Parts: sequence; C-alpha cells; structure tokens
Amino acid sequence: MTNSDNTLNHTPADKKERFILAGVCRGLRDTLSDTTEESMKELEELVKTAGGEAAASVVQNRAELESATYMGEGKLEEIKNAIETLEADSIVFDDELSPVQLRNISDILGIKVLDRSMLILDIFAMRAKTSEGKLQVELAQLKYRLPRLRGFGTEMSRTGAGIGTRGPGETRLESDRRHIRRRIAALEDEIEKLKKRRGLLRSRRKKDGVVTAALVGYTNAGKSTLLNTLTDAGVFAEDKLFATLDPTSRGITLGDNRRILLVDTVGFIRKLPHNLIEAFKSTLEEAAEADILLHVIDASSPVAQEQVEVAEGVLDEIGASGKPTIGILNKCDILPYEPVISGSFDVSVAISAKRRINIDRLIKAIEDTAPGKKRRVTVLLPYSMGAEVSALHADQKILDEEYTPDGTRITLLADSAAYERIREFVVE
Repeated sequence: MTNSDNTLNHTPADKKERFILAGVCRGLRDTLSDTTEESMKELEELVKTAGGEAAASVVQNRAELESATYMGEGKLEEIKNAIETLEADSIVFDDELSPVQLRNISDILGIKVLDRSMLILDIFAMRAKTSEGKLQVELAQLKYRLPRLRGFGTEMSRTGAGIGTRGPGETRLESDRRHIRRRIAALEDEIEKLKKRRGLLRSRRKKDGVVTAALVGYTNAGKSTLLNTLTDAGVFAEDKLFATLDPTSRGITLGDNRRILLVDTVGFIRKLPHNLIEAFKSTLEEAAEADILLHVIDASSPVAQEQVEVAEGVLDEIGASGKPTIGILNKCDILPYEPVISGSFDVSVAISAKRRINIDRLIKAIEDTAPGKKRRVTVLLPYSMGAEVSALHADQKILDEEYTPDGTRITLLADSAAYERIREFVVE
C-alpha cells in the first residue's frame, strides 16, 4: 500500500476480483474522518474480507473533495490507464460517494464502482446468518441504494456479479422504485416487531434480576474469542473484519455465585455507514440496555487509541455511553510492554483472550463493576429457618457452614435482596 499522490502498487494476480483502492487525503485534524495510511490499510482488509484483492492503491492529496467526480477527472483518467495495465475489475473509494459522483465515475472508468459504505454493506450481507440480521442488512442496502440507482451503471446491473452485489438484485431495484419504498416500509415494520420482542425479553430479564454485560468494541478486537474463552460458547471467531455479525448471548457464573448474561454485539469501524447504524439499532440496543459494557480493544494495534474513539462515538450515538465500563486491553501477549490506552473506563484490564492470560483478573473486575455485588457476612439462623437456609444455598455463594446449639452458622456472599432478609441475624 502506498500513501502518495501519484503511485500505484502492483500485487500478484490471481483469480480473485481485483480492486483499485482510491482515496483523497484532505489533511483534516479529525483523522478518523479523513483518508489516511491506516484507513487505506483497513480498506484493503475490507476488500480481502469480501473475497477480493487489492491490485493497486492511489491516494490524492487535495484540500476538498471534487463535488462531481470525488477526485477530479484528471486523476480518474490516470486511474483508468492503470485499470487497463493492471487488469483490475473494480474500484473502491475510501469515502461514501454521492449519487452524482457515483454516476460520473462509472461513466469515466467503465468498471464497477464501490465506496467504503457499499463494501461494508456487502460484507454484512455475506456475514448475516439469522433472519433478523438479514432483514437489517437488506434494509440498510435498500436505503443506501435507492438514491443511487442511476449511478450503479451496467457493471452493477445483475445479481451475483461479485463483490457489491450481494443482497437485493440491481435489476429489480432499477425497475421499480416504488417497490423499493414498499419493501423498505415492510422491513421497517418487521424489524420494529422484532425490536418489541427483544424489548420484552430484556424487560423479563430485568424483572428476574438478570445482570447483562455487552461486549462492544472495534471490529476484530477479539470480542467473539473472549466470549468463547469466558463461556465456551463456540462462536465463530476468525482474524477478519466482521467475522461475526449476529448477536450471541451466553451466561457465566461469577465467583460470588452471581449469574451474568454476556451479549456479543456487532463490531464498529471508522466511517460506519449511518444507514447501517440505523438498521442495526435494535441489535445495538443490547449495548444501550446493558448494565455494564465490556469494551474490548486490540491493544496490539498501532491505532488502538483511535479505535477506542470510534467505538465510543458509536456508543454515544446509540445512547449507550455513560454506563459502567471495563476497558479490556486484549492481545497483550504479543506486546513487550504494558499497554496504556485511555477511554471512558471505570477500570481497565490487560488480557489475552486467546491464551487465557489474566482472565481471572477480568472476572474479578466484572464482579466489582457489575451491579448487585455481594457482601461477605456471617449469620446465625435458628433451625426454624430451614427454608431460608435452603434458599441461600440455591442463590448465594456459601463459604462456610456450621451447626451450633443455637442454629446454623453460615458465612456467605450475599446479594442485597438476601442481605435484607437475613440482616437481623448477622453476627459478623
């Protein structure tokens, strides 16, 4: 990959769909919104995740995006020559293209044109497994494509033609705008019903006193690996962006006998398409409604701090900020030093989910941070309270038990509800 104005880099050819990667670096202070060396590397990873390969990369330095063609006709003509030389099949831009830009670039280059948002949506369409996930992805794709139908060109006019065409077929899209709007309305109605159903489940969990912890963070930070480590969930985990998409819930028992429900959520990424956030709000509400957040961070990444900022920005957008949060600095086993990353954390723990390093420290941090922390007490219960003794054995962590002439002496870790029931019998 090259971050320069004029250089294109060759990569070995194979049968995969070959992409030119293109972006405009505007020199913004907000580097998360600009095209940078890191964002182009990430774009290349997105292409690989979608099943393609990067044939070349070009970054133009200019203060403003060109409103009609994104990077100017002169630069596009240079890219057109490179497309012929490198036998590239497609081009993907590091920003979201407007309908006018998409149409004009397609006319000039004559190949399939994608932008970062389209590529992410395509990966989501590939990764979605549950019916709800598929509905959410289709909704996001339709909302994105509707104003851009004229811009896709003949290269995007058929279903199954490669990356960028997963999901609803382009032929159907172009033939009937009213059908798209009806489909959007139907999808929104279905997702709203699923949202209400999910809300009822959350209400039932709260009523039953179930504490939930949402695993959140940048894509590929290791959330699914951590879920597997903590719960033996068997969730698919791979070193790829958006390896898992659909949310998974698993329970764990803490050292004080509390049950915590861990909920895995979709990973975040810079320049995440707004339509995708909107479509996945019902899923992301698991983070907004959770009692605590477990913010998983790839501490080995050279841009870990930027990734934290991206994740916290999305959490703020969905109303999930301000909750008790544990910063989990994952992949510490490949670092020669203790990572230092700042964020909105109540506490941070350096771990390796893959090698199970410091998992006990993480569980202790969850115990201390999650609501309903239990206190250690010793009680002397009269023998007439046998039912209460049985209840304590069922729900609380019993540390010691002794039968005395005056009753059953129990040392336990008691939650607030149990403590209120037995507080008059506390002897220590």
